[in-house]
Amino acid sequence: MGLLDSILSAVSGKSDASGEAAPLIGILSGLLAQSGGLQGLANKFSQSGQGNTFSSWVGMGENQPVSSDQIQKALGSDQISALAARMGVDPALASQFLAQYLPKIVDKLTPKGKVDPTADHQQGLAALLPSLLQSLGSQSSGDQPAQA
Repeated sequence: MGLLDSILSAVSGKSDASGEAAPLIGILSGLLAQSGGLQGLANKFSQSGQGNTFSSWVGMGENQPVSSDQIQKALGSDQISALAARMGVDPALASQFLAQYLPKIVDKLTPKGKVDPTADHQQGLAALLPSLLQSLGSQSSGDQPAQA
């Protein structure tokens, strides 16, 4: 069973979700660390022509959507493959996961509408994880996706 399956079963009440939070925080913080933090991630999106999309996630307005192909282009196939391996899923599924949740994650990590290079993103990820897990859980049970 991959990490994503474990998380989905945890949020559907089939196991203890608290044990699943740490690996997901590790994966997401690893993505940030490999990218050079939020600023590095912003640079990757900018270089791939998606700078305005990323800026919408940071800003105070509505988050622009991003496709799994755009995620793949911005982050690169090596980083997507590594993330997919850690999640125990196919790279295409990892791209879809990031396309759906990365805008919300970046939005929550930038509550003042700008990237704070001194912010502790590990702590921020830990704080937003319960709502992310709840959002994952509502989708796995067939409910409408939660809006950020």
